[in-house]
Amino acid sequence: MFVPLRATPRDYAWGSPTAIAELLGSEPSGRPEAELWLGAHPGAPTPIADPSTVGGHADLERWLAADPTALGGRGSLPFLLKVLAAAHPLSLQAHPDLARAAAGFTAENARGVPIDASHRNYKDALHKPELIVALRDGFEALCGFRELDATDALLGELVASAPDPAAAARINLLREMVAAPDGLRDTVRILLEQLPGGLLDALVVAAAAPGSGEFDAERALVGRLAEEYPGDPGVAVALLLNLVTLDAGEALYLPAGNIHAYLRGIGVELMAASDNVLRGGLTPKHVDVPELLEVLEFEPRPVPWLTPTDLGGGLSLFVPDVPDFELLRVDLTDEPTEQESSFRLPGPGIAIVTDGSVRIDGAASSVELGRGRYAFITPDEEELRFSGTGTLFLATTQG
Repeated sequence: MFVPLRATPRDYAWGSPTAIAELLGSEPSGRPEAELWLGAHPGAPTPIADPSTVGGHADLERWLAADPTALGGRGSLPFLLKVLAAAHPLSLQAHPDLARAAAGFTAENARGVPIDASHRNYKDALHKPELIVALRDGFEALCGFRELDATDALLGELVASAPDPAAAARINLLREMVAAPDGLRDTVRILLEQLPGGLLDALVVAAAAPGSGEFDAERALVGRLAEEYPGDPGVAVALLLNLVTLDAGEALYLPAGNIHAYLRGIGVELMAASDNVLRGGLTPKHVDVPELLEVLEFEPRPVPWLTPTDLGGGLSLFVPDVPDFELLRVDLTDEPTEQESSFRLPGPGIAIVTDGSVRIDGAASSVELGRGRYAFITPDEEELRFSGTGTLFLATTQG
């Protein structure tokens, strides 16, 4: 069964006023349009375009709760698919693993913390690993701690660019803190709990000076973030992280504990169906430093690229290291192909077309989706065959 859906973008302040509307082929609302949520998450379950087709249920959460056969025997939909469009940087953040989420959720419930309290960390007992695929060139993100040698070189450049000896000493102190044993953890804690006086001003002025060219993007980011979030210690934390720019079709996978922030651009994001966020700066919202330090993975790592598997027939599959979800990308052109564009659906799915028009034929029915249209797919459709000309993303569970 194919069930067309209809959603309204969420108007978070960091959202682009035009990118999602352009993608969907709709009129801009005049407000920021940050995220289009496609799923059964209770925070914003996706409305069903024609409730009469599913017994009158208004949205996915209500329908799937009333008819679990639509999930193929699963208790709930384990993923949430989004279109994300950032015109301004999101907060630095990380997400817990399953054990930490369950313990934190239980503890906050026991303390009587309201589920909608602004200082609450855990809205549910689930983890929130996520992947994102850029839809256009130029998607920028911070993701994970940079290798220490590279961070030392960047901070060394900023020491040399400092406007005066006092500013140089402040930046050099940051450099020494990072290089110390367990330096990343201690540095993040100090920056977030008691930002050293004058450090941000010194970093901003030094970053604006000419450099070697190797870290021009990182230097420019300091100025951008300081303008968006004046006085926020996240500006300094951002200097410790990998800065990456994705071309269209490239993807990142962000597991539990990976500190990250999307900076600007539009992409398709797929995650476990959780709303657990531990923030670490670049935000006016609650920052729980001790809990964040327990969640973060402080081991420096390379950029967490996620390379898809080529299935042939214009299909490529992004598979993370958790069973909750995988993401199929379907690229169909006018050129004839020797291999049929087909895919065996392992569980419930949600498909969205981001370009052109794509027809999906399943075991029981079919649907044609134009640009900006999306639908829920029940598992009994089994083998899916794709035709047309365009690009489609299909979120589903792993087999």
